[in-house]
Amino acid sequence: MMQKYFFIALFVITSFTCFSQQIDKDFLLLKQRMDSVSSFTAKLVLDVDISFINMPTKQATLNYNRGKRMKIDAKDFVLLPKRGLDFSLNSLTEYPYITVDRGKEVKNGRLCKVLNIIPTDAKADFSIATVWLDQKAKRLHTTEINTKKDGAYQMALEYQKAKDVLPQKVEVSFEIEKLKIPVNFLGKGSSIDRKKMKATAVKKGKIYLLLSYASIKMAV
Repeated sequence: MMQKYFFIALFVITSFTCFSQQIDKDFLLLKQRMDSVSSFTAKLVLDVDISFINMPTKQATLNYNRGKRMKIDAKDFVLLPKRGLDFSLNSLTEYPYITVDRGKEVKNGRLCKVLNIIPTDAKADFSIATVWLDQKAKRLHTTEINTKKDGAYQMALEYQKAKDVLPQKVEVSFEIEKLKIPVNFLGKGSSIDRKKMKATAVKKGKIYLLLSYASIKMAV
């Protein structure tokens, strides 16, 4: 009798494990669509919205190659969160993971499918992420990533054309204290209101990015 219960329990545990490790089909389709972009180069215009930091508009060049993190080249200092510019999904799928369906939600006027991305490997540098998928347009709408060391980030994407897979505008929201900004060096024309910085209890910020693509190479 005990042996019978053992096999039943083993079957239940195995079935639950297989079920829990299913990866959402819509997310896989989105990843395949993002993976179809092998590389791109874009001019980047960046503006900062932080109450105690005055920084003029910055310009930089953004380079991406599939399977690698995006790189930014700038003559002057560019204030950008470490995790704030990854719409390729590489950072979320670098290590084994599972997805959990959280249903549907209207986000900024778009009906989205909401998924939690949970890494199953301790090497991943985030604990959990939430993604909002625009199912109608088959592309990424918003992500929210809770990192293990750098706080939480939210990234909202806007697209120029209905068929575009790469965004034209990106808004990144983040926690200042977790970001560890080198506030003594923000580039030319920048300044910090230190009194206001100390008086601000909850320090948050936003960065607005405008991208114009110089080249986009698709996988053959």
